[in-house]
Amino acid sequence: MRALDGLRVKIFADGADCATILELCANPLIKGFTTNPTMMRSAGVSDYQFFAQAVLAAVGDRPISFEVLSDEQDEMRRQARKITSWGDSVYVKIPITNTRREPTAPLVERLVGEGVKLNVTALMTLEQIAQARDALGKSVPGFISLFAGRIADTGVDPVPMVKQAVSLLADHPNLQLIWASPRELLNIFHADSAGSHVITLTADLLGKLPLLNKDLNEYSLDTVKMFFEDASRANLVL
Repeated sequence: MRALDGLRVKIFADGADCATILELCANPLIKGFTTNPTMMRSAGVSDYQFFAQAVLAAVGDRPISFEVLSDEQDEMRRQARKITSWGDSVYVKIPITNTRREPTAPLVERLVGEGVKLNVTALMTLEQIAQARDALGKSVPGFISLFAGRIADTGVDPVPMVKQAVSLLADHPNLQLIWASPRELLNIFHADSAGSHVITLTADLLGKLPLLNKDLNEYSLDTVKMFFEDASRANLVL
């Protein structure tokens, strides 16, 4: 039987729906929060700072990551300095490159030198992990988001890569690896066994937590009932 209370990996909620975030703030299982512009667009966020301040008022001292919006590194820096001013629990998400494949490592180094806490995001290779680690250094707390779910989408098992990434961060106790973009509830246990410090879960995956350890015979019966009832509701006939 798998239980969540024995896990080492921390669960962060990933999303940008304000009502959902406020609801999840009451869940002690949630140790932090992450957002991104794609989720904000999907949730209909139009005023970034208003959204952020509403969320920050609820999450307290739990870490939360907000992402810069620019593709130009000077503007990324300006935005990062603004975002970090929103609160002590804020981490600024900086992508590992811009859209022109220009590495952001110099920007990351500069921001860390200014005391900005960062979440370097959109990583998918061990080379990128090493670049982010070196740029983040050892002085300021930070996160590195490895998009394990997207790696899995390409047919590659992300678990060995996550294990190697954790090893690459072993002598940087200030840095935590995030298993980002999971695809199923089982990924929680994959992330835990691989040594990932954090896994992000969207609301739809968090909604599956009650299925943990569900009796498979009962789950089979629930599925049969679902098919039967949906056929009836659709008025399907043969």
